[in-house]
Amino acid sequence: MAWDREVDVLVVGTGAAALSAAIAAAEANMRVLVIESTAKWGGTTALSGGGLWMPTNPLIGKQGREDSVAKALTYMQEAIGDAGPASSPERRQAFVETIPEVFQLLAKRGVRWTAAKDYPDYYPDRPGGMTGRSIEAEPFDIRKLGPMRDSFRGLDSMPAPLKTDDVWLLSRAWSTPSGFVRGARFVFRTLGGLATGKRLYGIGSALSASLMSIVRRQGTEVLLQTPLTGLERDASGAVVGAVIGSGVRVRALGGVVLGAGGFARNSEWRQKHHGIPGYSSAPEGDLGQAIDIAAEVGAQLELMDDAWWGASVPLPNGSSQFVLSERSMPFSIVVDSAGSRYTNESASYIDFGHAMLERDKTVPAIPSWLILDVRHRRRYLFNAFLTGTKELRAAGIVRSASTIEALAADLDMEPAKLRATVERFNGFARAGVDEDFGRGRTEYDNYYGDPRVKPNPNLGPLEKGPFTAVQLVPGDLGTKGGLLTDADARVIDTAGDVIEGLYAAGNTTASVMGRTYPGPGATIAPAVVFGYRGGRAAAARAAGTPVKH
Repeated sequence: MAWDREVDVLVVGTGAAALSAAIAAAEANMRVLVIESTAKWGGTTALSGGGLWMPTNPLIGKQGREDSVAKALTYMQEAIGDAGPASSPERRQAFVETIPEVFQLLAKRGVRWTAAKDYPDYYPDRPGGMTGRSIEAEPFDIRKLGPMRDSFRGLDSMPAPLKTDDVWLLSRAWSTPSGFVRGARFVFRTLGGLATGKRLYGIGSALSASLMSIVRRQGTEVLLQTPLTGLERDASGAVVGAVIGSGVRVRALGGVVLGAGGFARNSEWRQKHHGIPGYSSAPEGDLGQAIDIAAEVGAQLELMDDAWWGASVPLPNGSSQFVLSERSMPFSIVVDSAGSRYTNESASYIDFGHAMLERDKTVPAIPSWLILDVRHRRRYLFNAFLTGTKELRAAGIVRSASTIEALAADLDMEPAKLRATVERFNGFARAGVDEDFGRGRTEYDNYYGDPRVKPNPNLGPLEKGPFTAVQLVPGDLGTKGGLLTDADARVIDTAGDVIEGLYAAGNTTASVMGRTYPGPGATIAPAVVFGYRGGRAAAARAAGTPVKH
């Protein structure tokens, strides 16, 4: 074949999966090229919460807690169950056992890890569940990115040193002493950065920038606005290179690693696989091209009908705002079009999203309505309201009324039905036990609650108007389905065989977490781990040596 250039490993994408693969390959002294289809690097990672659910990471012991591979695998089995080949025992084992190695390498190369020590697993009451497995990168000064700074997708996120473990307290910064203290710390952290001339970015931006900083120091070339357009194979079917950009043919001696995200912004695919056009928090380039190109060479697809679901507020400009603490705080309920509750409002976001989609099969629940007592409005942060509610009200996304009955009429619900739903819920709130859906039963539910509200921090009666209703749709943090891969991130074809020279990780692949979300950062952690394993395997293939296990 005639090639325009040659590298050892070609990496497609610039999110956490792709950058981790590039770092691992460069660590093995390989020539690495990274390509990004859009004009901005960072992928969905740069816009994310930035947490990584990493059981057995070294920071757990420093918290005075104990974890183990066996404990983590027990919990994964309890939380995920049998979810098909993407979440095979081999892949779960590889994920958990590789975490300390990835943690140490990235720390050695400059990532400043910190624990989200108060954040519990999403099913903490199940065997193996615990608190403190999630980690994140400390806020990063993006000035250190040099010329890469101006094309950083993280510039579209909050320009502040926010940390994952800030969010749960900041949401009640003016209603509880602990929230106020955390708010003050956040302000001082922000002011401290400004005073020293730093441009500190936190959460997903911090992780993304930390990884890119390593890639730059390793001397790896990164090309923007350079999409993957095809894969090249030899007579045996192995992937030996790719066509990129405007027809440049790149030979990749070790292989091609796909970390180009999912298909969250591909409305045609979303309608086909999910039955909705999609209300995603993923960036505009998340169109599924890499999945499609791999499928053309025989790659097997799994979990295409699923996503990292969660409630979102649809905004007038066509975007959406993810909703997390807002639906969990007391003095609120979520109802369908008939005015009935149908799930635990404080459940993990993916469970809430699944519940909304399932409910909509029998009773219209897209959109649903989050109904707030005036105390919720006054006490708790509501992200979609930060820029004001005028446009939201004009679009009918936010409605208000002095009584529950008047609000029901505005929402085309039977007033007596909504009143009955509210009165039943109010009884649960006063007793402290949600007999219908168990809201406020677990440590995870309570994490996004108000400890001043007794006897249950997630339950507060809806008694005081004016009452506000906010439209909710099944948003997502990205799609969950894609290429089937093995424990070393090698892509599997429809016959069940490995496609030599082709690797994938992150939302380009079917998730090792199956159809659920075991804990905070269960999207990004496997992206980093399997990106690392794929980059390492491609490097070993280029060197003609066995993969180190």
